[in-house]
Amino acid sequence: MARSNKPIVWGPFAAGGTLTAFLIPVLILLTLLAALGHAPDLLAYERLHAFASHWFSKLAIAGTVFLSLWSTAHRLRITCYDLGVRADTLVATIVYAGALAGTAASVLYLMRI
Repeated sequence: MARSNKPIVWGPFAAGGTLTAFLIPVLILLTLLAALGHAPDLLAYERLHAFASHWFSKLAIAGTVFLSLWSTAHRLRITCYDLGVRADTLVATIVYAGALAGTAASVLYLMRI
């Protein structure tokens, strides 16, 4: 039986989809509250900066960004295939490179904090 690389792609996809499904609605609600001026004191700039300055928080944020972007990239790849774009290698290269570039950009930004 030939070995498959599908678990390498599907593992982060499933983890990212689950993480995104739980976190994004909460982040939208908190952003909406902050925009309306009703942000809790816990979301003050000084507290969030202190949180993001710790090395473990940086690692968690980078992991969250990676898993969310990877899940999105995989969904885009499958959507393109379902819409009839059969250049799967090209599409996969573009969407996964975009996910890795977004992760690298977030890591660089986090390192500046």
